[in-house]
Amino acid sequence: MESMHLTPRLALAASFVPEGARLADIGTDHGKLPVSLLLSGRVRAAVGSDIRPGPLAHAARNAREHGVTLPLRLAPGLDGVTPEECDTITIAGMGGETIAGILRQAPWALDGRHLLILQAMTMLPMLRCWLAENGCMIEAERICREGRKFYVVTLARGGSSPWQLSPLDSTAPAWLSADPLARDYFTHLLRREEAMLHGLEKSRAPEPEALEIQRRLVNGLRARMEGIK
Repeated sequence: MESMHLTPRLALAASFVPEGARLADIGTDHGKLPVSLLLSGRVRAAVGSDIRPGPLAHAARNAREHGVTLPLRLAPGLDGVTPEECDTITIAGMGGETIAGILRQAPWALDGRHLLILQAMTMLPMLRCWLAENGCMIEAERICREGRKFYVVTLARGGSSPWQLSPLDSTAPAWLSADPLARDYFTHLLRREEAMLHGLEKSRAPEPEALEIQRRLVNGLRARMEGIK
């Protein structure tokens, strides 16, 4: 059977899925991630969920054409999934605020028995802070690139005590420094944060505290980049 092609972003998410996992793929779209993992035998079972009937119909067709069993649920977030039918949850291709909202509505996903594989398209610093504040340890992160865009996949697990991240570590965490793409990614982040600092400095009435936080963030990013080999 022909394998399912995954983009670098989805392939990176797939690489975090443990062997023999029971997967719930939230926002499954056309089901490419779970179908690929079922085809390779990496997962022993998978379920896909989405809020849109059209993509779910496409996912059903993909599963059927590739000869795999993929139950599909038309439901928001994790509403269509039970805690007992999965031990690994993937949520990819959504904004960080949306991902946090999905997890907030399903406290069982943060019980420590479920591995979270998250890929935020926007607001990643906010998502990292939310995970920390809600007792989720960030076990690993990796960067990938598609064209000119960078994406980060986050591996997290709940069940711990709340903790805090500094503005620097929520934006450009030290644990990413060893990633092969760290220098390019941090350069991208530095340009963005420098532009934000420039905007604050040029504003008519900048908030002193916000200005100082942004300056510290930019200086911290520069120092962190100097430490990358």
